[in-house]
Amino acid sequence: MRVMMSAVGTRGDVQPVIALALEVRELGHQVRLCVSPNFVEQAAGLGFEARPLGIEMRPPRRGESAPTTVPDLISDQFQVVVEAAEGCDLIVGGGAHQYAVRSAAEFHRIPSVIALYSPTSIPSRELPPGDCPDLPGDSAQNYRRWKESKSNWNVRALERVNSNRARWNLNPIPDVVDHILGSSVWLAADAALGPAPSPWDLDVFQSGAWIMEDHRPLPADLSAFLDAGEPPIYFGFGSMPTLPSATATLVEAARIHGRRVVLSRGWAEPEIVDHDPRSFVIDEVNQQALFPRVAAVVHHGGAGTTTIAAKAGVPQIVTPMFNDQFYWGYRLGQLKIGSTVPPAATSVDSLAQALQQVLDPETTSQAAAFEQRVASDGALIAAQRLADLSV
Repeated sequence: MRVMMSAVGTRGDVQPVIALALEVRELGHQVRLCVSPNFVEQAAGLGFEARPLGIEMRPPRRGESAPTTVPDLISDQFQVVVEAAEGCDLIVGGGAHQYAVRSAAEFHRIPSVIALYSPTSIPSRELPPGDCPDLPGDSAQNYRRWKESKSNWNVRALERVNSNRARWNLNPIPDVVDHILGSSVWLAADAALGPAPSPWDLDVFQSGAWIMEDHRPLPADLSAFLDAGEPPIYFGFGSMPTLPSATATLVEAARIHGRRVVLSRGWAEPEIVDHDPRSFVIDEVNQQALFPRVAAVVHHGGAGTTTIAAKAGVPQIVTPMFNDQFYWGYRLGQLKIGSTVPPAATSVDSLAQALQQVLDPETTSQAAAFEQRVASDGALIAAQRLADLSV
């Protein structure tokens, strides 16, 4: 079987698809990848044929000005995905913004799979769309929210999707979201952490989260810092645009509890206000090795970070900014393994209070016990399911 996989976005969007690709190849099948340009080198280094798709999703370099023009990313998806799918038996798209996957499959007359990373990407009365911070909402509210969300998608993208379909001699579609999702979707999220809702007129297969196993050792200086005292608080916000000056707030909140700090640079380039030996700044490291060695994880609420921290058995604090981050913070509270602090309300006092809650023995024991409920074989389960589709 020859499989083409498409993923656009930041690390949290692309890395799950690479994890699936590794498992599919392990089963003896061929995989071709279309990923954001800054992930092509990683994919190629793993031995995959990889093509750039969309724009680079990376932090701005110091002194770099914003681009004066942005390409039509929908047209780019159609061009790259349709061409890359030539000669393939199946297409997989990771994430909700896969405008071209179903059309490419229709053009080549092959099956396709769309995998979503959050239950809030699945239209249902149980949950609102991912960009809604008011969770869970009642059935009538969520119906209205989904109706409005789908209308907004059509305003933004329907005309461009249909113009690109016309280029490939495909008939127009009436609704973008319905077209992307099709009649069935896969949910690449852990079933204990993010169970699938009951959707309208849509079949859902939940495989579990697609986590790429990371065997990299921690840097020697970080390991030495961890060995030198009690477990620190981890602060990291990935690709979120937090203010560099917020570092002082994070560090001070941890100091109130007498805790050391590991601070991930992410995209925000945090400013360390002093050279306190109780604070340690890191670049990107193996979270699977780091998180079991910290007392709590404070982060933006990305699906991957939430899952890895839950699997490490440590409590979490989420400062959600958009999309499914609100949902993961909500779920941590439901499960009593974490807390949420809205960015607008983030202060030394609010963070210190949230840390007091998650460092409470009852919460830490709940988080430790929950570790056993988080599966680690989601990518393998999905790969086996894909292999069955080819039979």
